[in-house]
Amino acid sequence: MAPLPQSIRNAAEPWTAQELSKLKALAAENLPPSVIGLRLGRPEGAILTKALQTGITLTPLNRPPYGT
Repeated sequence: MAPLPQSIRNAAEPWTAQELSKLKALAAENLPPSVIGLRLGRPEGAILTKALQTGITLTPLNRPPYGT
């Protein structure tokens, strides 16, 4: 069986406290949800959903990333 792509390696796993902390930190860096998803190994939709559920604010998608 081939390994899962990096972007979804944790898709079916429950979120850990460490991942939630990292999500909050990456969101504070103004990274787009797609990049956060790649770093956490989760689909972009999972990032958007978890951020909404936990009250983490993601920068609007139409705003340039990386603090510019």
